[in-house]
Amino acid sequence: MKQDIIILGSTGSIGLSTLKSIYRQKNFNIKLLTSNKNLNKLFKQAILYNVKNVIVEDKLEYLRYKEKFKKKKINIYLGIKNINKIIKKKVHYCVNGISGINGLYPTLKLIPLTKNILIANKESIICGWELIKKNLTKFNTNFIPIDSEHYSIWKLIKNEKIDCIDKVVLTASGGPFLNKSFKQIKNIKPSEAIKHPNWKMGKKISIDSSTMMNKIFEFIEAKKIFNLKKKDIFILIHPKSYIHAIVYFKGGIIKLLAHDSKMIIPISNALGINKVKSNNLSTVQLKKYNNLNFSFPKNKNFPLLKVLKLIPENESYFETILITLNDNLVEKYLSGKINYISIHKNLLYFIQCVYFKKFFKEKPLNIKDVKNMITITNLYLNNNIKYYEK
Repeated sequence: MKQDIIILGSTGSIGLSTLKSIYRQKNFNIKLLTSNKNLNKLFKQAILYNVKNVIVEDKLEYLRYKEKFKKKKINIYLGIKNINKIIKKKVHYCVNGISGINGLYPTLKLIPLTKNILIANKESIICGWELIKKNLTKFNTNFIPIDSEHYSIWKLIKNEKIDCIDKVVLTASGGPFLNKSFKQIKNIKPSEAIKHPNWKMGKKISIDSSTMMNKIFEFIEAKKIFNLKKKDIFILIHPKSYIHAIVYFKGGIIKLLAHDSKMIIPISNALGINKVKSNNLSTVQLKKYNNLNFSFPKNKNFPLLKVLKLIPENESYFETILITLNDNLVEKYLSGKINYISIHKNLLYFIQCVYFKKFFKEKPLNIKDVKNMITITNLYLNNNIKYYEK
């Protein structure tokens, strides 16, 4: 029996990996693809995979391309708000590959329409986990994280009792500046900061990897998804990026999960596809096993790790403020408005300033609250940001 699937953000990296996973898999039927404005690529995907429905978020691109889609008898809609015109009953899978906080609304919109929702969108989970969790329960939808670290944790504890878990370890590559002191990189150019040693990523996430903010976000995700306490989550530097998670269980058992750093692996496995085969045991693989090189990250090299101590145990606006501050500062850095050190010093200042502390005792009740806090945070940062020389 064919399994219906929806892919949100099909033209991005997660969407592309998902399509690669199901290529020539006869038991999948793509009901819908969505994209913001990369319609040329979306059109090619719809033709190749015989998809009859697409959703576009950018109005100008929608108007520009709609006749091209219609000539191929592909239904094109403007905005995810039209999802109910396309999906009339629950599909088997929905993969959310939309990046940024813009992925939260589609997540909430799709949960009632799918049996299983697969999410790699950390902003949605960090800012709106309580809203997501409420909908998952209400509509009896299964949740599977497909970010490699969280999929690995999910896989390791899937058949275990939560009270048997002692601690969870997230691994981090250390980014491009692992062996440099912070003094050496405080004024580094964006062109250097985006050069990840292990894989090619988008500019924003590459900067987050270099500052270790990406791992801080994953720490918060793990805390929320798996209902963990802060004291039970640890981060280890692992330059090889081969071990993605380690779980310690009460009783002395330790489980770890390893795979090559390809997103197609967690996505394929989450979809029940086992087409990625392991190579025969070789000298190359033995070198990976024998040179795992774990170490603890140092605050003096990655100052933003100080944020870990500030994360509240309970749900609040802290997470939305943190993500918004970082997004804004990284955007300013990439556009040349601030230097590298200014990302760190501004973020650490603002996340601890009196103005925001009052919001750490409140929590968002709906998506409108999240959006309002993003507006408030951006406005305050833009009016008070500083440029640091040293």
